[in-house]
Amino acid sequence: MNLPQDAELLRIYIGEQDRHEGRPLYERIIEEARKRGMAGATVLRGIAGFGATSHLHTAKILRLSEDLPLVVEIVESPERIAEFLPWLDNSIHHGGLVTIEPIHVRFHRAAKSVS
Repeated sequence: MNLPQDAELLRIYIGEQDRHEGRPLYERIIEEARKRGMAGATVLRGIAGFGATSHLHTAKILRLSEDLPLVVEIVESPERIAEFLPWLDNSIHHGGLVTIEPIHVRFHRAAKSVS
């Protein structure tokens, strides 16, 4: 996979409990991105956050939350991101935030295999 230098960062803010077709939404997002041959996806788990409802989700011991914030990041060409957005729009049902920002890719390398 060769990324263009001028690419986009797609950032998807969802909750840990969000589902799509009965499965965790973050899993479905990265599976769909992989199926489409996108360059890669990363899921980041937050320790605290709040969204449009201002409901606080936190990992503090006294306020255990089973719905911690997640961020899925995908770096890809603007065209491939645009093709992915309709699927994503139809998959997020219980709230979320999707942002896109232009980025400059310095390099994109596969990990070297250890012999």
